[in-house]
Amino acid sequence: MDKKEYLKKIDEVNSRGPYTDTWDSLCEHPTPVWYEKGKFGIFIHWGVYSVPAFGNEWYPRNMYKKGTAENLHHVKKYGTLDKFGYKDFIPMFKAEKFDPSQWAELFQEAGAQFVVPVAEHHDGFKMYASELGCWNSAQMGPKRDVLGELKTEIEGRNMVLGASTHRAENYWFFNGAREIPEADVNNPEYAALYGAAAGITRDHTNIYDNPPSEEHMETWLVHTCELVDRYRPKLIFFDWWIQQYAWKPYLKRFAAYYYNRAEEWGVQVAIDAKFDAYVHGSAVKDLERGQLDHITPDLWQNDTSVARNSWGYTEGNDYKKPSDIVLDLVDVVSKNGALLLNIGPKSDGTIPDEDTHILREIGKWMKVNGEAIYGTKYWKVFGEGPTVVPEGHFTDTYEKKFTSEDIRFTSKGNHIYAIVLHWPEDGEIHIKSLGNDMKLLKSSIRDIELLGTELHPTFDRTETLKIFCGKVIEPGDMPVVLKITID
Repeated sequence: MDKKEYLKKIDEVNSRGPYTDTWDSLCEHPTPVWYEKGKFGIFIHWGVYSVPAFGNEWYPRNMYKKGTAENLHHVKKYGTLDKFGYKDFIPMFKAEKFDPSQWAELFQEAGAQFVVPVAEHHDGFKMYASELGCWNSAQMGPKRDVLGELKTEIEGRNMVLGASTHRAENYWFFNGAREIPEADVNNPEYAALYGAAAGITRDHTNIYDNPPSEEHMETWLVHTCELVDRYRPKLIFFDWWIQQYAWKPYLKRFAAYYYNRAEEWGVQVAIDAKFDAYVHGSAVKDLERGQLDHITPDLWQNDTSVARNSWGYTEGNDYKKPSDIVLDLVDVVSKNGALLLNIGPKSDGTIPDEDTHILREIGKWMKVNGEAIYGTKYWKVFGEGPTVVPEGHFTDTYEKKFTSEDIRFTSKGNHIYAIVLHWPEDGEIHIKSLGNDMKLLKSSIRDIELLGTELHPTFDRTETLKIFCGKVIEPGDMPVVLKITID
């Protein structure tokens, strides 16, 4: 099916409804129950950029910008850009050790409820089989339908498959090569991979400057709808630049198509988007490496990575501590959010030891304390304590120096989970929000349990709730959960 025929199909599906490409209609779409209950997912940045494994996943762009670290590294190691361009990494991307079953098993061990592979990054190379061009992993490089193989293993373990597409940014991603006439980007033979390589600003605050061409946006719409039709992902994640104002009609057409197709298939789906690209209520708000400082009644998401410096694998990644990620997860869930945690496999298809270690440590914590995360709702307040968590994008790298007074709450049925972010040496916890003075809890407390132990500690509820656990557990980096049963 060519582009013109696909555009016609999109409009035909949308004409049947029930959703139309209007904000009023799209805001009627409900957030999936699986998403609200699942809370924790795995993001996967894996592609051709994993071959050079230098800098970060923006290597394809920066290698064409004279004087950058990537450009100097590239010329020194691989040769000048007229001899070795980004396309020449594709045959080196063999994925010879890629085992989707092992990946899915590890994600399940980590406690993930949904998995979101990057189906296409800014570089224009698809990690799935497509009938809309040859620049994809099924026809080049690994010659495997990576997304399709992961879908089988992920859904076979009762996890939800999503997919992210960053194709919008391909419009300008390689534009640095326009200053290097000999670069392969300037050869029309490779335009289907490198895109328009047109001038554009990365200033996301300017939503009117340098809009993409209609041709690019129509191609984006068709490719994204093909992704939906071929793999039926239950979540579609978009990166930031689709907030550019010119995209709005195409975003609405895509959402209507996606939601309508999901109705046909009888599944619950969601779109993740940043910076109000989609109006409030029509998609799930995503904060990149970000936090909120309050509860929001609508589900939101923090997408972050195991590494501070890169989303894809690089040699020498700066990794976070597993406990820092669990602390982020707890804080996010207490404010009605979900955490999408990224890993970056190597080009051969192996998941680095550091990523694996982090996922397994998270899984150990979730095995004991997952009931305070999965299927929970936010409580009347998200928590208490002196430590301020900054709000906004790119804030989740704040130094996590929590005290025993820093507590987060979740709830389920007649249980309140008080999650202590730093356990005190004497095992005595004071919770102001559950004391009589705050008047937030007018029920009586029947029982308290320290998850992971057999202990049901004594407590005294006056102006605060004082819980006396003693030295049952040693203080550590991981948060500790008190399960409080009320009448």
